[in-house]
Amino acid sequence: MLNRLISLFAGKQHNPAAVALYRCIVEQARQPDFYTHHGVPDSLDGRFDMIVLHTFLVMRRLRTIASQAAGHLSQDLFDLLFADMDSNLREIGVGDLGVGKRVKKMAQAFYGRVEAYEAGLTATDDAILTDALTRNLYGTTQPALPNQLAMAAYMRAAEARLADQSEAKILAGNVYFPAAPV
Repeated sequence: MLNRLISLFAGKQHNPAAVALYRCIVEQARQPDFYTHHGVPDSLDGRFDMIVLHTFLVMRRLRTIASQAAGHLSQDLFDLLFADMDSNLREIGVGDLGVGKRVKKMAQAFYGRVEAYEAGLTATDDAILTDALTRNLYGTTQPALPNQLAMAAYMRAAEARLADQSEAKILAGNVYFPAAPV
């Protein structure tokens, strides 16, 4: 998927660090345990939401880095995410006229999730975060409470793991996530 995205925009220069970050995000979002053990819908929506969740976590970490490079990297990551979504929609047969509308809806969904996850991670307990996960990540299903709690704990663990990684490594495109909860 990512190689297809990169080749699609071969004439455009990409920030190599953004490409590396996006690759890490997509690889983590595809971990089967999220879908098989924690009830994340194994669908276009579920996979989109897992990519958004991990992109949010990386962009949140980038905001803590006081440099212009971090801001540019965050924007480049966002641009790659939506270029990839555009490419995926075209690949599954969405017509040219419909792609723009769908990408716009996806961008609105992204911003809504960022707001909800930000509020959830800022809160001292997991009620707001599990509610955000229920509405967004599990939006098309009725999740079991243990799955919600495991995913909330995973998000907090991923946030902590990203916080422990050096700014230099992150700016170079190297991030590591904790294992998917089992």
